[in-house]
Amino acid sequence: MPAKKKTKSKAKPRTYKGKSTKTGGGGKFMMMTDALMRKGMTKAKARAMAAAMGRKKYGTKKMSSMAAKGRKRAAAKKRKR
Repeated sequence: MPAKKKTKSKAKPRTYKGKSTKTGGGGKFMMMTDALMRKGMTKAKARAMAAAMGRKKYGTKKMSSMAAKGRKRAAAKKRKR
């Protein structure tokens, strides 16, 4: 009996609610925000807490540059409509 060849399954795109889960893509931030909201926080409080955690992990400079890129992406998407 011949051995079966192992085939690699295609990896699904790593996104969350349309946002990339790579650093700077916004997906990780969205996941954290949703997790905090499930624990009973308001949307504004959850976003503030997630931003504070991001600043602690990535540093103020990198976090602010990622936020600026996200705002720029959102504005471009809005203009495109």
